[in-house]
Amino acid sequence: MGVSWIYISFHQFGGLPLFGAILLTSAFVLLMALYPALLGGLIARFFPDNTPLKLLLVLPAGWTLIEWLRGWLFTGFPWLSLGYSQIDSPLNGFAPLLGLYGVSWLTAFSAALLIYPFYIKELDNKTKITLPKKLSVILFHHEPNGYFVSPFFRILPILIIVWGGGWLLSGIQWTSANGKPLKIALIQGNVPQEFKWLSDYQMPSMQRYLQLSQGHRDADIIIWPETAIPMFYSDVPKYMPGFLEHLAQEHIKYDTDFLLGVPVMKKDGSYYNSVASLGSQPGFYYKHHLVPFGEYIPFQSTFGELLALLEVPLSAFSAGEPRQVNLRSAGEAIGISICYEDAFGELIRNSLPAATLLVNVSNDAWFGDSIAPHQHLEIARMRALESGRYLLRTTNTGISAMIDAKGKIMAQAPQFNIITLRVTAQPYEGTTPYVRFGNGLIISFLLVCVLLGKFKNQLK
Repeated sequence: MGVSWIYISFHQFGGLPLFGAILLTSAFVLLMALYPALLGGLIARFFPDNTPLKLLLVLPAGWTLIEWLRGWLFTGFPWLSLGYSQIDSPLNGFAPLLGLYGVSWLTAFSAALLIYPFYIKELDNKTKITLPKKLSVILFHHEPNGYFVSPFFRILPILIIVWGGGWLLSGIQWTSANGKPLKIALIQGNVPQEFKWLSDYQMPSMQRYLQLSQGHRDADIIIWPETAIPMFYSDVPKYMPGFLEHLAQEHIKYDTDFLLGVPVMKKDGSYYNSVASLGSQPGFYYKHHLVPFGEYIPFQSTFGELLALLEVPLSAFSAGEPRQVNLRSAGEAIGISICYEDAFGELIRNSLPAATLLVNVSNDAWFGDSIAPHQHLEIARMRALESGRYLLRTTNTGISAMIDAKGKIMAQAPQFNIITLRVTAQPYEGTTPYVRFGNGLIISFLLVCVLLGKFKNQLK
C-alpha cells in the first residue's frame, strides 16, 4: 500500500494499459522487497542463534543499514523509511542530531526492547504457557537465586532513557533566528496533469499563476511550483511576449522577488528541470537527483524502449551539479530542492549552513488523490527538522505548506484547490549536528553494532 501511487503515475498519467501498469507496479514492489529479504538472508547466514544480543544490537542496526542502502543504491529510493513514522513522537528530537536513519534505528531498537521480555528462559525452552501465565512470567520472572528480576523492568529504564532523551533533545535550539521574518506567497495553481503540457493549455496555465500572484505584491517572495511554466525558459518570449518583462516590472515596482519552476534548455541542447530566481539577484538552480523513468531513462540501451510506452513529457533531463551556489531572494540564501530531491537528506545538506531558508517546489499531481502527497509532506518535515530551517513547499495540486525549524506544519493549503497560501517565514542560521556530520555518524555506529554482535565471543 505504501507505494500504490506508482500505479496511478503509470496508468492514469503515464498512458500505460491497466495490465502493464499493474505489472510494472508489482515489479517495483518485488524489487523493494529484495532489501528486507537480503537482510533476512544475511541474518540467517551470519547470526543463526536467537540471542538477546542479536535482538537488541544486530536486528535494529541491520534494518537501518538496509534502509540506508535502499536510499542510494541504483539511484536510491529513500521512501517509507521507519524514522518518518516518528515525526510527531519524542524520538523526533534525535533528528537534528542523527538524521532520519538515527530515528529509524531508535524506532527499531525500541521495538526490540519491547520484544526482549519474551526472550526469558521459560519461553526459550518453548514451555507451553497460556497467555495470562505468559504475561505473568514476563512481568514477574523468578530467578534460581530467589530474587524476582523481571525482563520487562530491565528494559523499562532503557526505554525511558531513549524516549525521555528524545523529548529533552526536542527542546534544544540547534539553530537561531537570523534577520526579520519574510512575507511569502506560495502559489498552488491546481493545473490538471493531463492538460499541463498540452500546447493549448500552456498559456492559460501561466496566466493563472500570474493572476494568482498579482494580488500579493506586498510579499517579499512569490514562489511557483515545479514546471509552473510548462515550456522552456528560452521559449517564453516567443510564445508569451512580455511575460518575463512583466514579472521584472513587478519586482522593480513592488520589490517582490519570484522563484519559478521552469525547464531550461542550454545551447548544447541539454535541458534541465530548474528553478529560476527573478529579482535583485537572478539565477537558476538545476535539479541534480532526477527521477528514473520519469525524468531520465537509466541504462538507456536496455530500457530505452520504455520511452515509447510512457507518455512522460521531457523524459531526458540532464542532471545539475550536486553542489550549486544557493539562489538569493529577498536578500536571503535559499536552499532549493525540486520534488523528489527533498527525500535525500545528504543532498539538502549541500546548501547548508549557508542557506537561511529551504524551498521545495513539486508537482505531486502525478500521484492523484493518493497517499503520496501526504508522504511527501512528511518527508519535507523531516528535512526541516534535520536542518533547523523553515521549509517552504509549493506544489501544483498540493500539499503546499510552510514547515518551521522544528518540523511542525505552520500553514497548509487544501489539496486540489486553486489557492495562494500566505505565510511569514523566519530565516535561520547555525548548524545542527546532522548538517555537520551527515549520515556518517549513525552509519558508523550501526556498523559497530553489527560487528559487536558478530564477534561477541571474542569480546568476552
